[in-house]
Amino acid sequence: MGRLTHPGHVLITGASGGIGAALARAYACDGVRLSLCARNPAKLEQVAHACTEKGARVEFSSLDVTDIDALQSWILDQDAKQPIDLVIANAGKTLNVGPNGEEESWADTKALLSVNVDSALATVIPLIAPMRRRGQGQIALVSSLAAYRGMAITPAYCASKAAVKAYGEALRALVAADGVGVSVICPGFVDSDMSRAFPGRKPFMICADQAAMIIRKGLARNRPRIAFPFPLNLGTWLLAMLPAVLADLILQQISYGRSR
Repeated sequence: MGRLTHPGHVLITGASGGIGAALARAYACDGVRLSLCARNPAKLEQVAHACTEKGARVEFSSLDVTDIDALQSWILDQDAKQPIDLVIANAGKTLNVGPNGEEESWADTKALLSVNVDSALATVIPLIAPMRRRGQGQIALVSSLAAYRGMAITPAYCASKAAVKAYGEALRALVAADGVGVSVICPGFVDSDMSRAFPGRKPFMICADQAAMIIRKGLARNRPRIAFPFPLNLGTWLLAMLPAVLADLILQQISYGRSR
């Protein structure tokens, strides 16, 4: 558990803002190496500077996670420089239906799946075998409470996060005996550009730094699922247990159903 509580090398995708940036700051301290990537070079450099001021050794790259070859080459290069103890596949984007219930286009859906599913799996897969050989390491995949039950206002996003959740749960069982931990992170609303783009109500929203502290504590305990905040986690879990007709009615009443 010591390696999980105090990882020496942490790699985070989508580290320029929101949860990713907050996690980078949360892990930054003397003796820790951070490998950070995101598409926005200016914001990423600001995060890297803040982490360096806290004593961390930081290497960052402004790459596009949908460029899988470049992403995996960078990850393997970072692992070669110093074995990665913790990888957090955090990069993601959102997508909503139109204001009058217009369906999501295939082009937009494909772009979302490329980031939320393809890049998430492509981030962790190159590190599975090395971590298993070393007999230690931890993998964290950022899903969402939206993975519990599909919502009419954001079908593709819900589907993408459900895929990540299922993959993480399966992977945990696969590698546990090899000393590798896997956690699925299911946040509710965290104050960020992504949450602000969500068209419905945003109950129990918390700040990114608070979310990072919850995630870090959960990862230190190697928890299978880190879902928060509790009231919204409980509500979404119960919603998934209800008959579909009743669940649809509740979602409609709280503005997460059909928009017209």
